[in-house]
Amino acid sequence: MPVSLFDHYYSYDPGYGYSLDDLLSVPAPQEPADFSRFWRDKYQKTLTVSPQFSINYQCLRAGYRVYDISYQSTDGFHIAGWLLEPDAQPITRSIVVGHGYGGREQPDFHLSMPGAALLFPCFRGISRSRCERLPDQPNQHVVQGIDDPNHYVIGGCVEDLWLAVTVLGERYPAIADKIGYMGISFGGGIGALAAPWDARIKRVHLNVPTFGNQPLRLSLPTSGSAAALKAYSQNHHNVFDTLAYYDAAVSARYAIQPLHAAVALFDPVVAPPGQFAIYNAWAAHKLLFILDAGHFDYPRQHDQERQLIAELQHFFGESSL
Repeated sequence: MPVSLFDHYYSYDPGYGYSLDDLLSVPAPQEPADFSRFWRDKYQKTLTVSPQFSINYQCLRAGYRVYDISYQSTDGFHIAGWLLEPDAQPITRSIVVGHGYGGREQPDFHLSMPGAALLFPCFRGISRSRCERLPDQPNQHVVQGIDDPNHYVIGGCVEDLWLAVTVLGERYPAIADKIGYMGISFGGGIGALAAPWDARIKRVHLNVPTFGNQPLRLSLPTSGSAAALKAYSQNHHNVFDTLAYYDAAVSARYAIQPLHAAVALFDPVVAPPGQFAIYNAWAAHKLLFILDAGHFDYPRQHDQERQLIAELQHFFGESSL
């Protein structure tokens, strides 16, 4: 059964009429002339921030020592989350794990990456990092500061990720050269924007990542954050000037790390053409895992999730991490 024929209640086709060949041909859009300089300057400025992290032991669960963790990010934002450390095996690597736009209420204990300490930060304004300065609802959060590329909230979330990497380097200095990143949906888009500029990140997994090919993304009907951006742009035409700097597919052109990407053929929240645009543009070695659907329940979902976890254990377990 073609995935575009999944029963659904959306007023649009979450497959968008794209075949797999079509999806594998979606390009990244043209970039601003100073795109690379914009991100390199932002990264270098972020490295001057000391995260001053603190951790507090909470419990032992699923073979992990579970800690509450918090650190300082740019612009005075306080970031909180969880740190999981393997209890019965040496820590040989560490991974930052990014969340979707719905935030997270607990760590992903099912990931089970052998030898890996897992840091689950909540990006600024979301879940454990809620604050009065930002709304936590995705459709409001995604437009915060969008009138100025230098103050757009998504750039701040990228900085939160870079400082999470700094935290891991400080916590585990002996394995500071073995840091990875994995992120889903919103966290996938943040990872695609962040990783190409940060050589400390050695391997990347992106799962149904957003922010790819922004002009195309905003032209397609969705029920995700793109819908909020599209609505906001009706009265704020300079939105597209800012989004040109926050295109995850353009950023992917500068990627230096191996990528494992899980991208969907059918997705009502993050349109598949934008997901594939990131994968297609990724400049370094890359592996493709095709999901029948994203942000949607489907018959093979549990089987595909098990297969995906097995691939990620191998991908992040390789000695070259």
